Amino acid sequence: MNSDNTAQTEGPTAYPRAASLELRNVSKQYPGASRPAIEDLTLTVPAGEVCVLVGPSGCGKTTAMRLVNRMIVLTSGKILLDGASVMERKPPELRREIGYVIQQIGLFPHLTIADNIATVPRLLGWEKDRVAARVQELLALVQLPPELADRYPAQLSGGQRQRVGVARALAADPPLLLMDEPFGAIDPIARARLQDELLQLQQRVKKTIVFVTHDIDEAIKLGDRIAILREGGVLAQYAPPDELLAAPADDFVAQFVGVDRGLKRLALSRLVDVELLPLNGDHAAGTVDVQTSLRDAASLMLADGNRPLTVVDGDGKPLGQVTLELISAALDRHPPAPDPSAP
Repeated sequence: MNSDNTAQTEGPTAYPRAASLELRNVSKQYPGASRPAIEDLTLTVPAGEVCVLVGPSGCGKTTAMRLVNRMIVLTSGKILLDGASVMERKPPELRREIGYVIQQIGLFPHLTIADNIATVPRLLGWEKDRVAARVQELLALVQLPPELADRYPAQLSGGQRQRVGVARALAADPPLLLMDEPFGAIDPIARARLQDELLQLQQRVKKTIVFVTHDIDEAIKLGDRIAILREGGVLAQYAPPDELLAAPADDFVAQFVGVDRGLKRLALSRLVDVELLPLNGDHAAGTVDVQTSLRDAASLMLADGNRPLTVVDGDGKPLGQVTLELISAALDRHPPAPDPSAP
C-alpha cells in the first residue's frame, strides 16, 4: 500500500489516507423478518485494499455495504471507519466522506457531466476554481476526454456513464469507496475493460474499496480479499483469492467458487512469477509475453498439442520456456499463505 498517501491542504485535490474498515459482530434484523439479513458479521478491510462481498441472492451483501454509510440502520454490533464508529457521525456528513457507486449509476440527467462530478465538492464548499480543476483531473483519471464535461448523461454510452459515476464517487477524495455491482448492467466486453481500468485506477489512488458482486470471477479478479456470504448473511469464508481457491472452508464455498477453481487460481499468477525452463533449441509452439497469466499460457499450449511456449519480454527477447508440467508444478510449490488477519 502507498505509505505516502497523506493529506494535502492545497491544490485541487486533497488526498486523505485510505481508511481501514472494521465490522464487529454486525447484525441486521428487519422488523417482521423470521431471520436476520446479516448475522454476526466480523471482518476487517485493511487501508488501501479491495474487499469484495460475494454470495448468492439474498445473502445480505448489499445490506452489509449499506450499513457502512448508514443508509440502513444497524441492529447490533459496531462498524469502525479508521477506528471511529460510524454511529458517531451524522449520516449526511458520513456519506459525503464515503464514495458510492451503484449499478444504475444514478447520474442527475438534468446536470452536465462536470456538474455531476462536482456534486459533493460543492456541498463541501470547495472554491469554484478548485472544483473545476478537480473535474478535469478526474475526467483524465477515468480516461474520459475533457470535452465530455459539457455533455449530459444521455449523450454518453453506458461504459462512459459508469466512468463518470466512479469519478463522482472519487470527487472529494474519500478514504473509502463503496461499489454496489457497478458493472452489472454493462455488456461483457465493456465490463472486462472497466474492471481492468478499476485495477489501474486503484494502483494510482489506493483507496479502501468495498465491492459487491454476484460474480465470483469478478471477485477473484478485483479483490485483495473476498468475503463469501451464505444465505442469511453469515460469513462462510474471508480470505485472499489464492487462499480461497486453494483451500475452501467447506463444501458451500467449494461449490460457489466452482469446480474450475484450479483454473481460476492459474489466472492469479503470471509467467513472470515462474522460474522458466532454459531455452534448449527445441521448437516451441509459439511465443508468449512474460506478463501472460498461467491460465492463458496453459490454454495456448492445450490448443496446440501441449507443446511448450517460448516466453519473451516486452522487447521480444526470449527469456525461457514454459510447459504444462511447469505450470502445474508452480502451483504445487506456491501454496497460499494463511491470512493472519482473518477472523
